[in-house]
Amino acid sequence: MASRSVNKVILLGHLGKDAETRFTPSGAAVTNFTVATNRRWKDQQTGEWKEETDWHNVVLWRAENLANYLTKGKQVYVEGKLKTRSYDDKDGNKRYVTEVMADDVLLLGGRGEGGDFEGGREGAREGGRPVSMPRGAGGGQRQAPPQRQAEQDFDPGITDDDIPF
Repeated sequence: MASRSVNKVILLGHLGKDAETRFTPSGAAVTNFTVATNRRWKDQQTGEWKEETDWHNVVLWRAENLANYLTKGKQVYVEGKLKTRSYDDKDGNKRYVTEVMADDVLLLGGRGEGGDFEGGREGAREGGRPVSMPRGAGGGQRQAPPQRQAEQDFDPGITDDDIPF
């Protein structure tokens, strides 16, 4: 009997700084950015609300045009897998880093403000629909998530000229 395993990450958070794109010697674009996710809970002993922020390093391949939109504070949805790699630092010590290798990135929120994920998905749009930014070494293009019928029937009259990017 074959064993099964799953390596799947879904993040919904805010960018900690502007994304940076570099190119490999063969010309492939590699975009790196950090995503902050927050967890809030009530301390049972003190009754105080506490908050904890986790930072996630994200790597996105072949997306040189997306880096201009991945700016500090923007809300993003990231889907991918965890990958741990090692390298030798300048002193010769072996270091390990775990990153999210992004397959899909969705820009959320519109005109610089955070947006409701299930409500109107603003951000990167093509023809008035949110665009999924698929990435991956061997992956084919994925389509944007299907819109609900009510969203498809509603045409607010927004054109590409209304989008700030």
